[in-house]
Amino acid sequence: QMQLVESGGGLVQAGGSLRLSCAASGRTFNTYTMGWFRQAPGKEREFVASISWGGGSTSYADSVKGRFTVSRDNAKNTLYLQMNILKPEDTAVYYCAGGRASYSPIYYQNDVRYWGKGTLVTISS
Repeated sequence: QMQLVESGGGLVQAGGSLRLSCAASGRTFNTYTMGWFRQAPGKEREFVASISWGGGSTSYADSVKGRFTVSRDNAKNTLYLQMNILKPEDTAVYYCAGGRASYSPIYYQNDVRYWGKGTLVTISS
């Protein structure tokens, strides 16, 4: 089992920045691809970003490319999402996600075995 706990959400004005963190425990964090998903009110959960076990490979949804940066600190068992130039459409609950097996990628919800409970990000216009 891997337990994931997100933090860092809040209310920010459009154009501002936030950094989300996800603290992991229980499994060998440094062998798992990790990711972020989000779910806006009335919409389905969607992929935001993922990062390989060693941090050398990242993927982003087109909607956040150039604005969001995913990173990880394996020594601290922590995943991050730096969000810049935030827009009202970024408002959502953001979920930390761990892959189904060591080294397996994350692009879709089916690729995720471990979920955090989410942290709310609200962007005001």
